[in-house]
Formats: sequence, structure tokens, C-alpha cells
Amino acid sequence: MFLERLKDFNKHIEECYYTTPNGSLDHKEALQHSVDLLHQTRDNGGIVYVVGNGGSAGIASHFHTDLLKGLEIPSQTLYDANLVTCLGNDYGYEHIFSSPLKLMIKPQDMLVAISSSGKSLNIINAANTAKEKGAKVLTMSGFDPKNPLRGLGDLNCYLSSFEYGLVEMGHFFLLHTITDYIHQCRKK
Repeated sequence: MFLERLKDFNKHIEECYYTTPNGSLDHKEALQHSVDLLHQTRDNGGIVYVVGNGGSAGIASHFHTDLLKGLEIPSQTLYDANLVTCLGNDYGYEHIFSSPLKLMIKPQDMLVAISSSGKSLNIINAANTAKEKGAKVLTMSGFDPKNPLRGLGDLNCYLSSFEYGLVEMGHFFLLHTITDYIHQCRKK
């Protein structure tokens, strides 16, 4: 079972689709574009906001930590329990990220929006808010190839699987690859 699962995972990573508003990218171009977005954000004095739900929230939190501690790129998640429950109660769960982003995100900032299904309204609203404010957006999604999140980013990473585990592991793998690549480049 483990080896078969590893083969499935490998297949989905190899077949990951990377798109921008201008078209498709290959693996190397997508990696470089993601690194360029992060460096541009840092160099312009911006903050990288990272959001997701459930398992994707754990991935978002881990990526935030890697950015802040490992790469010294200013980063933030919006997972304070008081804030999430307050905004969810008062405005609806679909606005728990977009409400604070309306006040906080700036054009020099970036949003990393992670949703396995690509249909989570709170993540879609966050991406739309970031775009409205002129910030860069990196999306990570899976499941349906026509999911609404997939077309909202300056870079979109889509895994063609309907299995939460494979999609979440894929997103985690891709984000770790980005941070590892930046570490390797800095060592050279």
C-alpha cells in the first residue's frame, strides 16, 4: 500500500499544473516564479500572508514559520482564535480572512491561499481581497480542475487529485521545495 501510494503521489507532483494569467509554466519556471514573488515581496518591504482551512491551515502555518524563521521573509497567518471566532460570528466564516486583509494587506504584500478543493469561500474571498488591494497571490488547489481558486493567482499550482491526503501532501511538498530551493541558492 505504501509504495502504491508513493507512486500516486509522485504522479500527481509530476503532473502538477502551474498557470499564470499569461498561460502555463513548467516545473522549473513555476519554482523560479514563486521564488521571484517571495523575493519581490521581501525586497519591497512587504509581508507574506498565508491562509488555509483544516489540514491546509497546518500547511499554511508551517510555511509561515519557514518564511519567518528560516528565510527571514516577513510573514503572517490570521489564525488567532479570538479573531477567527469573532469575525466568524459577526460576519460569517466566509469573511474570516478577507475582513482583516481589507485593513492590512498592501500592494507590496503577497497572499498564499491554500485550499484542497479550491472552493472554500473564505480562501476565495481572501484571494479576491488581495487582488483588489494590488497584492500578489499564489494559489494552491486540487480536486476539480475548474475550481474557482485556480484562476485567481499570479501563480496557481493545481494538483489533479480528489484525495485530500495527496493534495495536502503535494501542497506541503511544493512549499517545502520553494523554501529548500531558496536555502540552496543562498548557500551558493
